[in-house]
Amino acid sequence: MAGTVFGIWDYIIMAGTMVASGAIGLYFRFSGGKQKTNEEYLLADRNMSIFPVAVSLMASFMSAITLLGVSAENYYNGMIFVVINLSYGLIIPTCTKFYLPVFFGLQKTSTYEYLELRFGSKIRMLTSLTYTLQMLLYNGIVLYTPALVLESVTGLNRLISILAVGLVCTFYSTLGGMKAVLFTDVLQSCLMFAALISIIVFSSISLGGFSQIFIKASEGGRINFNNFSPDPTQRHTWWSLIIGGLITNLSLNAVNHTQVQRLLTVSTLERSKLCLWWSWPFYVALSLLTCTSGLAIYAVYKDCDPLSDGKISSIDQLMPYYVVDAMTVIPGLSGLFVAGIFSASLSTVSAACNALAAVTLTDYVGRWCKVREAYIAVLTKLAACAYGLAFLGLAFLAEYLGGVLQAALTIFGAVGGPLLGVFTLGMFTTYATELGACLSLVSGMSMTLWISFGGPRPPTLKLPLSTEGCAVNGTIITPTPYDPSSYFYLYRISYMWTSAIGFIWVMVVGTIISLLWRQQQPWEKAGRTHPDPALFTPPLARFLKKQVEKEKPVMCELLKYNGIQH
Repeated sequence: MAGTVFGIWDYIIMAGTMVASGAIGLYFRFSGGKQKTNEEYLLADRNMSIFPVAVSLMASFMSAITLLGVSAENYYNGMIFVVINLSYGLIIPTCTKFYLPVFFGLQKTSTYEYLELRFGSKIRMLTSLTYTLQMLLYNGIVLYTPALVLESVTGLNRLISILAVGLVCTFYSTLGGMKAVLFTDVLQSCLMFAALISIIVFSSISLGGFSQIFIKASEGGRINFNNFSPDPTQRHTWWSLIIGGLITNLSLNAVNHTQVQRLLTVSTLERSKLCLWWSWPFYVALSLLTCTSGLAIYAVYKDCDPLSDGKISSIDQLMPYYVVDAMTVIPGLSGLFVAGIFSASLSTVSAACNALAAVTLTDYVGRWCKVREAYIAVLTKLAACAYGLAFLGLAFLAEYLGGVLQAALTIFGAVGGPLLGVFTLGMFTTYATELGACLSLVSGMSMTLWISFGGPRPPTLKLPLSTEGCAVNGTIITPTPYDPSSYFYLYRISYMWTSAIGFIWVMVVGTIISLLWRQQQPWEKAGRTHPDPALFTPPLARFLKKQVEKEKPVMCELLKYNGIQH
């Protein structure tokens, strides 16, 4: 794709946005407690207000990948992907009622400290390493995405783009603590909404009205909400998007350390729950705007698809191509778009660096070394910097993972599903043991990674495209059918089911192993007959408390009978 040189207003807007992002980081670096303690650097002293946390929860895993990936998804495969929003309506009450009260009650720096309290040290280390792997892979894609945009819009070489974005992200990630991350997310989200709204408004004007977007999309078969097939090999159906989306997004919002850490930055459990509830409308609004922008771009290029015409080389370049092809008549719009992508990745990577630094200092360094209190804050920032550089290296591998949306959801499905299963085993059962948790996690993740990255894999079929309106070689392009039997069945399963497979595997295998090979539970090793109710989901915790209350009178009588004063 040929690059377009920025105009002066584009550079001014982009530079202004980055200066504002940097100013937020610098302000919080030198204000308040000046981040001298890990409590302030990692958890914002637990006194944040609800609004920035709610917006940040939405922005954490929605950034540039959402703008490019979801818009391209709707353009090439239709609007059925919007059904995934229904799963989010189930996620919020599930998180607030069953998972969040446990984490908030414990008030631990690392989410994985819970697993040591519930099971033991081995599963804590295993899950921490798994989370680290997951976030390294994901943030490699996050850094790759804006580099893709910069190359498309400015013509800047992808290698230089990755280095530029990566080094800037690493610099500000090291400077900014959690307060800077949260407020940068608010700025980033405003830019994301502005970019999407400008695309929809501009395309509506050029098409002759907002309704023309859906009329032309319908003519091209993009309004496709009728796939209720239970066949797991079909890429997107109502079942895969709701059930698969539920497990994938539940793993992100209920037990992922990046999100849980943000939910612990407020003062009370009720405020933490409100943060989750208020993130819902932001999430849905951004998702609907992104889906609509994809349809709007399709309506513009309905008769001359830029990918088929050789104008772009990747589906993820679609939105940037539209911006530079159709919207450069208004000075500054290209700069606003790129600034939105750039700052989106900045805040996402900053959050990941912050979260991984917390896990590293708490779960690794703190266990193996005795660190003086004065050095902990410095080591945390060094760890954040190191992770930023690691993301930079992995960004160069992201282009081999396919479309950024599917790549991101595949990683979260393959790793997130089994991780959710382990936490669910711990919180919802008293019989699960450390051996069952460890073996089910390792085997479950091996299975999901094999399903996700094994090959050869069948091609992803797109809806019909057209180049009839292009200058040369006008034709209707229909997907080339393939023989499904020539591919291994597990490689044909939709990536949306991966998380559910991993979750169910861990629950079933973990239960079987725990019941067949009995182990002493941590509370039994400590000489107690009952587990600590604080380690279990509220309904089970209430039941355990009642059991203890029922047995108290019996124990008192028994002690009195044996001559022991109670």
